[in-house]
Amino acid sequence: MTTTMNNTERQSSERTEKLIQEINEWKVKRNAVILAHNYQIPVIQDIADFVGDSLGLSRQAAATKSDVIVFCGVHFMAETAAILCPDKRVLIPDLEAGCSLAASITLEGLLNWKAEHPGAIVVSYVNTTAAIKAESDYCCTSGNALQIVKSIDPDKEILFLPDVFLGSWVKRMTGRENMHIWMGECHVHAAIHPRAIDEKMKQHPEAELLIHPECGCLTPYLDRVARQDKGDQLKVASTEGMIVRACQSPAKQFVVATEEGILHRLKKENPDKEFIPIADEMSCQFMKMITLEKLHAALVNNQFQVTVPEDVAAKARLSIERMVAIG
Repeated sequence: MTTTMNNTERQSSERTEKLIQEINEWKVKRNAVILAHNYQIPVIQDIADFVGDSLGLSRQAAATKSDVIVFCGVHFMAETAAILCPDKRVLIPDLEAGCSLAASITLEGLLNWKAEHPGAIVVSYVNTTAAIKAESDYCCTSGNALQIVKSIDPDKEILFLPDVFLGSWVKRMTGRENMHIWMGECHVHAAIHPRAIDEKMKQHPEAELLIHPECGCLTPYLDRVARQDKGDQLKVASTEGMIVRACQSPAKQFVVATEEGILHRLKKENPDKEFIPIADEMSCQFMKMITLEKLHAALVNNQFQVTVPEDVAAKARLSIERMVAIG
């Protein structure tokens, strides 16, 4: 039995090594760059040329000299790259890799909301479709949402969409009363209950607590977060902000409240520190649709190109460029 299992494991390892070798060869043939989000599975992160959050990957896409961008993430991310790089071929390994948060607002819903608030500035989270971005004044990520909202005339009404938890955090941190928030949510982040934080921190009282602002569990702590006490264990951060914080913090133990994919990079860049997930089931089904086999097929077959109609892309480009420029 042991021999059979070892043979199976060896064959699997050999297949993986062969795929990685061929992916690297095809990457050169296609003059391609591989971008991977922090929530991707470990092997995808390890083979990527750049790993980061939505903002960082958008900047990498905008700066690349490669002919082909293979985006290992979800569909709206590949759309953003296609808008920023109209002369590049943008591929996604699985066209069905969507986003529950992006799906929480429709174009019709946004247009109706704008009609109810004429003259309002629309700030849309990057987790939205190109059509939504085209009807927005600013795009933002969790990494620069605060800076973008602060940059807008305080007398201007703001429509912030689609994440209710990120929006609530931004509103509390900026004190912006003339800011309306869409009631959308990410199915992974919304599932974290504040009770999970209390239980996990009781088990690890010396740990620093890193919470993504999309998390529903953040809401009861908004007043505490707004005080920004230097000694507070609780730190709110985007995925890239978590990486930076973990590298700079003297803490040796961290409780992490976001999608589990971030743990691989956190451990890789901080091998002497311990990272504890807030819950065992913190996995985005869409992010995990990207596999080594699908990445290989995308490169070999030059398949699953993501495009955006030029009229939509032209309107969306300004809001995305503002996002890339701020923060």
